[in-house]
Amino acid sequence: MSMVRRIPVRQILAVVPLLLVAVVVLRQWPTFDAGTDRLGSADREWLLAAGAATLLAWVCSAAAQQGAVLEQLPAGRLLATQFAASAANHILPAGFGGNAVNLRFLLRCGLSPSRSAAALAVRALAACVVRVALLAALLAVFPHALDLHKVVPLRAHPALAVAAGAALFAVLVALLSVRQVRRTVSSFLGTVVSDVRAVHGSSSRAAALWTGSLAFPVMHAAVLMAVVRALHAPVPAGHVALAYLAGSAAASLLPTPGGLGSLDVALALALVTAGATGVAATSAVLAYRIVTVWLPLLPGVLVLAALVRRRVL
Repeated sequence: MSMVRRIPVRQILAVVPLLLVAVVVLRQWPTFDAGTDRLGSADREWLLAAGAATLLAWVCSAAAQQGAVLEQLPAGRLLATQFAASAANHILPAGFGGNAVNLRFLLRCGLSPSRSAAALAVRALAACVVRVALLAALLAVFPHALDLHKVVPLRAHPALAVAAGAALFAVLVALLSVRQVRRTVSSFLGTVVSDVRAVHGSSSRAAALWTGSLAFPVMHAAVLMAVVRALHAPVPAGHVALAYLAGSAAASLLPTPGGLGSLDVALALALVTAGATGVAATSAVLAYRIVTVWLPLLPGVLVLAALVRRRVL
C-alpha cells in the first residue's frame, strides 16, 4: 500500500500528454516536413497574419467560455486553459480532450458537475448556431462558390444526405428508447435551458458568449485566408471562408483527434470546389495545420502539464 501511495500520479499525468504528442508528431512527420518545405517560399507577412489570427482564436474561445457561465472566471487561467484545451483536442478524438480540460477547469472554479457540463453545452449550442448561420449567409452571398461536381458525382448528393440522416435518426431513437437515458437527457436539458436563460439575463455574458462564438470560426477562416494568400493561390476570400465552414462541418461527422485526417481532406476538397487547384489546396491545408496545430502543439502541452501540476486543472 505504501508503494501505491508513493506513485506520483499528478506528475505522471503531466508527462503523459508529452508522450502522446511525441507519438502524434512522429506519425505525422512526413506531412509536417512537406508543409515546412512549402512554407519556405510563402509570403512572410501573410503567415504572420495567420499566426495573429490563431492567437486571437484562443481569446475568442475564452470569451465564449466566460459568456457561458454567470460566475466570473479568472481571466489569465481561463485563457491558459483554452490554449491547453486546443492542444488536448489534437491528442484525443472528437473534441473530447478540449471539453475535458474545460470541464476540469470549471469544476476547479467551484461550479457543480451539472453546471459545468451545462456550460459546455451552452457554449457548444451557441457555436453550432453561429456556424450554421454563417454557412447559410455565405451560401446566400456566394451561391456558386462551391462546385461539388468537382469532387462528388451529382447523383451521390441526395443518397449521402438521406443515408446520413437515417443513421442519425436511428441512433437517436435507440438511445431515447432507454428509460434511464431518457431521464438523464431530460434532466440535463432542463439544466441547459435554465443556464441559457440565466446567461441571457446578463447582457455582458450574452455578448461574450455570442461574440466569442462568432469570432472563433471567423478567426480560423481568417487563418485559412491568410495562408491561401501567402501561397498565392487565386481563390477569393469569401470562397475560402465558405470552404472552411463547409469543410469543418463535414469533418465533424468523422471524429478524429483534432480533426487530423478528416479535416485535412474536407478542407482540401472544399478549397478545390472553391476554385483552387489540387496542389494549391493541399499546400494551403498543410500551412493551415502547421500554423494552427503543429507550432502551438508543444507549447500547449507544456501549458497543460503546468496547469495540472499547479492544480488549476
